[in-house]
Amino acid sequence: MTYGMLRRNAPVAAAMGVAAFAVVVFAVNLAAPHGPAALLWIAAPVAAAIPAVTATRFARMPALTPASRRFWRHLAATCALMCLGATLNARDALLADTPTQDMSLPTVLAYAAAVLVLLWSLGRLPLGVTGRRDLLRVSLDAGTVLVGVAVFMWHFQAHPMLDKTGYHTTPLLMVTITGLLEQLTVFAIVKVTLAGRAHIARRSLQLFAVGLLAGGCSSIVQQFIIGRPDLNIAQVVIPVVMISATAGIEHQRRVTAAGEPPRIATNRPFSRMPYLAIAGIDTLLLICIRTGDRDTLVVAVAAVALTGLVVWRQVAAFRENAHLLDRLDHSATHDALTGLPNRALFHDRLAAALDPARPGRPVSVALIDLDDFKTVNDTLGHGAGDALLIAVAARLSAAVRPGDTVARLGGDEFVVLLDNVTGADAENTARRMIAALAEPVLADGHDLLVRASIGIATGRGGDHGADLLRRADIAMYAAKNVSGSAYQHYRAGMANAVADTAATGAQLQRALADEQLYLEYQPIVHLADGRLRGVEALVRWAHPTRGVIPPADFIPVAERTGLIVPLGDWVLRTACAQLTDWTLRYGTDAPGILNVNVTARQLSDPGFADRVAATLSETGVAATRLTLEITETTAVELNAGSAVATLHTLREMGVRIALDDFGTGQSTLTLLHELPVDQLKLDRSFTQGTTSGQRDTMPAAVIALARAVDLDIVAEGVETADQATRLTALGYHHAQGYHFARPLSADQLTGMLATPALQT
Repeated sequence: MTYGMLRRNAPVAAAMGVAAFAVVVFAVNLAAPHGPAALLWIAAPVAAAIPAVTATRFARMPALTPASRRFWRHLAATCALMCLGATLNARDALLADTPTQDMSLPTVLAYAAAVLVLLWSLGRLPLGVTGRRDLLRVSLDAGTVLVGVAVFMWHFQAHPMLDKTGYHTTPLLMVTITGLLEQLTVFAIVKVTLAGRAHIARRSLQLFAVGLLAGGCSSIVQQFIIGRPDLNIAQVVIPVVMISATAGIEHQRRVTAAGEPPRIATNRPFSRMPYLAIAGIDTLLLICIRTGDRDTLVVAVAAVALTGLVVWRQVAAFRENAHLLDRLDHSATHDALTGLPNRALFHDRLAAALDPARPGRPVSVALIDLDDFKTVNDTLGHGAGDALLIAVAARLSAAVRPGDTVARLGGDEFVVLLDNVTGADAENTARRMIAALAEPVLADGHDLLVRASIGIATGRGGDHGADLLRRADIAMYAAKNVSGSAYQHYRAGMANAVADTAATGAQLQRALADEQLYLEYQPIVHLADGRLRGVEALVRWAHPTRGVIPPADFIPVAERTGLIVPLGDWVLRTACAQLTDWTLRYGTDAPGILNVNVTARQLSDPGFADRVAATLSETGVAATRLTLEITETTAVELNAGSAVATLHTLREMGVRIALDDFGTGQSTLTLLHELPVDQLKLDRSFTQGTTSGQRDTMPAAVIALARAVDLDIVAEGVETADQATRLTALGYHHAQGYHFARPLSADQLTGMLATPALQT
């Protein structure tokens, strides 16, 4: 540390000066007493007073969180108690008739109180666990290490010291206090690894751990000066330890004053330590047995106890993994928002109902679409929209038979599978569903009237499920032409809906040629400080007569007609050119990553990877800055053929692959293993779930999965500060959503980049 740094850190400089004085005086008196005995004791209470005052002042900073402020107040109290203990210890030594190392009861109580207050303050730091299972695992890990350390302390330190000094009051008290300090040191290291970095800087905790380690090991030196009653290791150790305490406080003060965001621990390397502890104890046991050591029984009991703790830990881990897999399996077949079966499970059940082995058995499908649902989302917010979907799911489930399947296909589209039901009975069920939806729905404080269009198609065993759904879809669009809630049963004349699709496809083809399409960019930000990390390119259609057409209305048409390939090429080319422009104009302030959505149809196109490479080369965008997003549904549709090969080719180029809307489709661990995925994008249904009673369950499970397979993760649909805070606490680093910014035009984002104050 230079002279200039010492001047800027006056408390640290003062602590180092006092410690240097203590070391020099102790060294001078080590060979034989020199000078007044009071010089040996003057440094200890002064050294303890420095961090006490520094921590008290720091605790008054308004920028501190309540947990952080509480910790620093407790640390100030700890240092004050150490100052009192050192003063009383000096009085015991200086006022005795002859020099002594014995401590009076008030001195012992002051030191013990300091240890207990520090233990209490560290114990109250949040562990950052996400549930009871996580807390149990962390507690077992910490307990295993603490027991192992305690046995080593007893065998190598406390037992030999007591044999040398005798089992008298002072040595016993010294061993007890030293043991607490050393266990506290281990506990502090546990906290550094497992906990509270959201409130205390990691380096500050590390400095405290170093100081505690020095204090805990002091008894090893104390036994070598037993014959020098005028000397006491506390005369040197307390000033040295207080350097670490003062430096830790000053580091936290600088971090807080600079406004640096807290860093959350995202992994738990400490989980390997229990196995090292039991290995150490087993080795010690073998040594004790071989040498006939008197501590053999103690070490054997400890080995059995540690083995039990580790077995308990493994059983808890197996149960936690099984629970996680159960939740992931359930989420793979059920909709996260409504709890209904999802598209994948519905298709499985439909295929079973249409089993060719049951020819002639009637099977009906009712496809339900909520009219004007988009208006609810746009005017009342997604919270009201989600509440509406949940209520609709409950009412539909109540309107059908117990054995019928009500599923959510996505968005505001539901489907009901009616096995062994004739067309007439299916129409009766449709009428019951319309009646169930007729009553207003209370959603997020608003009474909403629900209008639904229902399309019914009836088939028999041996029919194809896709054909049955296609006919139901045609009937549903026919029902939309009827005023109010209505149902229509498919008949051959309803195929005119296909013509509408063809017309939209023709208009879309003209839109590509006439430059009616444009891009908007949704910012992806760092959760810690809101800085711009990247953008997701989103295509929009400015129709000359119909106005702005949302992607949900023309992307499916583009996929069915094959226009998605040229449309996707245009999106990629335009977005990359825009990214290059931003980079040239704003350098490192430009978005670092560009996310572009692609479909299974694009990936199946033989020349897709070559066109991506050509676009990157023409625009000068590095492949590592491009992330291609595929939805879970797209990922499930991919086979082991050309589409997957295209993904691997893109990955080899350096392009990153993201799995979008994670949790809404049929994602499995096998899928994540077989596809070259770099990133998961947590679906907004899970993000919105962070405001419900089980708000952390699925986000915590998904980030645990992402960590297990070493994938990056981005949370989508973050709309409130509370959601952002909860996701940050769970370990998420990146997110996007209306809380940070709505999709912006290129000009709007350029204006934001040109105004640095608007970027955070």
